[in-house]
Amino acid sequence: MKIFQEVFGANRSGEPVYAFRLCNQKGMEVTILTMGGIIQSIRVPDRAGDLGEVTLGCDSVADYERSGAYFGAIVGRYANRIARGEFELNGERFQLACNDAPNHLHGGKVGFDHHLWRAEHHTSDNLCTLSLYYESEDGEEGYPGTLKVNVIYTLNNQNELGIEYQATTDAPTVVNLTNHAYFNLNGSEDCLSHQLQLHCSHFTPTDETSIPYGEIEPVINTPMDFTTMKPIGQDIGQDFVQLKQARGYDHNWVIWTERGSDHSLKPVALAEEAESGRTLEVLTTQPGVQLYTGNFLKGEPARGGLQYGMRAGFCLETQHFPDSPNRPEFPSTQLNPGDTYQEKTVFRFGLM
Repeated sequence: MKIFQEVFGANRSGEPVYAFRLCNQKGMEVTILTMGGIIQSIRVPDRAGDLGEVTLGCDSVADYERSGAYFGAIVGRYANRIARGEFELNGERFQLACNDAPNHLHGGKVGFDHHLWRAEHHTSDNLCTLSLYYESEDGEEGYPGTLKVNVIYTLNNQNELGIEYQATTDAPTVVNLTNHAYFNLNGSEDCLSHQLQLHCSHFTPTDETSIPYGEIEPVINTPMDFTTMKPIGQDIGQDFVQLKQARGYDHNWVIWTERGSDHSLKPVALAEEAESGRTLEVLTTQPGVQLYTGNFLKGEPARGGLQYGMRAGFCLETQHFPDSPNRPEFPSTQLNPGDTYQEKTVFRFGLM
């Protein structure tokens, strides 16, 4: 197990952005940046043993700064959307930036994806660990409380990339962290031929601005049904209001609504790609997962000076539900002083 460090570039302020490349003994390599904790690259073997890129990304800091796609980044303080950027906490109203009019998206105008994170790393016989730290000040993007965040990336010899999120606060606040990696398991022009299964029987339908109504509806007999394996593109063009509003899949599927005492990892998704033979399994402690099929990627900067096209990759963003601060019927995202926010997601790569 090895970790290599180098300067990836500099941000707009002239500060250096470092890249850490985590390598296991099976040939898998993961490159993570100190800007936004961005997963810049994931390279895993195909069925022939050849390493290949399986996530979307950019070649320069400048491309990441000008992109609006959140490629591979840690997003927060609140991933996904909050309606009108407003919520009430303990009787006090808070107003956030509405950077996805009319709503707040992924932490605001300058979310966690744009900030530099402090890094520590170490290796053992069977694990690479990269710990990233960021302190979000009280009032940043309108959020209350100073939030201290630690995101821990681990790579083991089973080709599993783990992401553990931890956070504490000095005042009541809301927290919802995820990683916004886009996957394409064979580097093709789009992800529509990938087979996908979601171990979820319900989803949260949304209005035309992607805010949930509050209902939790069954997926059966709808294009939202991925309970059995099917191509991502099989139903994406159906005349179904949820798909038409979002120009494809961009919805939260429900894993659980009440955690209880069980905080264990649960399998939530399995993707397969026949040409390369690669598979991706997702496990998480989170209550939901957002499937996003890159519906607005057209023109986003890509590696090699190119541009990504629509649906070049798909995201499986493990998360709490969108607009939870305004939906008491959803799992709570409130974090209080003395408590620790703690969630984990594992991306497990394999072969068919």
